[in-house]
Amino acid sequence: MTIHLTKKAFVGLCAVLSLSGCGSMDIPDLNNPSLDDFRERPTRPAVLTAATGLLIGHRAGVAALNGYVAQLGIIGREAYVFDPADPRSVDELLGPTLDPGGPAFGGNHWTSPYLNIRNANALLDALEKVPSTSDAEKEGIRGFAKTMQALDFLVVVNTRDTNGAPIDVNLPIGQLAPIVGKEAVFERIAALLDEGLAHLDNAGESFAFQLSSGFAGFNTPATFQQFNRAIAARVAVYRGLYPEALTALSQSFLNPSAPLELGVYHSFGTNSGDTDNGLISVNIFAHPSIVTDAELQDDGAVDDRVTRKLVRLPEAATAADGKLSSEWGFRIYPTNSAPVPIIRNEELILLRAEANIGARNFGPAADDLNFIRTNSGRLPARLDIDESNALDELLKQKRYSLLFEGGHRWIDLRRYGRLGTLPRELDPEIAPHERFPIPAAEMNARQ
Repeated sequence: MTIHLTKKAFVGLCAVLSLSGCGSMDIPDLNNPSLDDFRERPTRPAVLTAATGLLIGHRAGVAALNGYVAQLGIIGREAYVFDPADPRSVDELLGPTLDPGGPAFGGNHWTSPYLNIRNANALLDALEKVPSTSDAEKEGIRGFAKTMQALDFLVVVNTRDTNGAPIDVNLPIGQLAPIVGKEAVFERIAALLDEGLAHLDNAGESFAFQLSSGFAGFNTPATFQQFNRAIAARVAVYRGLYPEALTALSQSFLNPSAPLELGVYHSFGTNSGDTDNGLISVNIFAHPSIVTDAELQDDGAVDDRVTRKLVRLPEAATAADGKLSSEWGFRIYPTNSAPVPIIRNEELILLRAEANIGARNFGPAADDLNFIRTNSGRLPARLDIDESNALDELLKQKRYSLLFEGGHRWIDLRRYGRLGTLPRELDPEIAPHERFPIPAAEMNARQ
């Protein structure tokens, strides 16, 4: 993996930490240590700050106008971005080809995750030499760092899919790790999550470093383990390992009695040096099929998730010479400091339904699907959910429950071979993109 790093790569992380609070964090200035200094002569404050910095690194690019949520949402026909300054949100993301040479589009969602993975590796290497840090503190950092690495690898494989990706990237700068297949990437993600879980078992009662407000309720080793298992359940479902997914879900924070919004979130802020949530942009619009495809409640009102998450605009917006049009905007993120979900209780309930469908336990799956229908959508329960229609029902409930939160619709339809069901507004001959290409710079470095 090549991302043109220098030995000052860690400086970027530390500089961000000294400026950005991830939402009201008080982070000390580390005077910009070099990567060599950090690895060879780490201090406890530097290590703890670097651990917190992994949250900032993972958040990078999530909620930008050309970020993970928006771009995967466009390809999955959840959203449009009509940006007069950059037509690629239409021409490229809805067009015939993703350009691997464009780091903001076809080559996106690669450099930032790998930078964060490298920073986590530097942190893990430094732990062996840091003074005045207890074994429990070190175990907490290891468990946290490996969980964050798993999340970054998940961004890469979710976007690259069968194109694969490098995983053995803890190498000297300039050396290239081989690109491996999709399943090998998922295996590494699952291994990192399991290793992280084991470290957290020995991490004591609290972390020595600070987590963002998005981890409220999940900011101790014990509660962070529940988050770790939630991500492990998502990964197991993606891999079709349904018994493993059900086990992980039983160890997560899944709780039908808790709010559906309970979960772990990316935090954003508007203070100087922090990153705000760009998903409130006036150039982002909801795909009109969200409304036209929605079911109705018993009183004739539309699915309550549409009412809660969308707003009708005073006038329609158009692009591509009128081929694209929407009179709907999002109100999921009401301010530029609104958090973005990483994973929450509602998804876990749906993942349990999905795992039970895969395991052919249709009764429990129907119970969970009807729970989401009635509690999140305010829709009537369906009494006819069975083997013939359970998957269709699952995909519909995931579409509306997880709308514009992280590309779930695109990822789900791809996994089940249903991308062909998405609208083709620009040209009926242009199929939705199946995956992002590996960036041209990465491939050129291998020649």
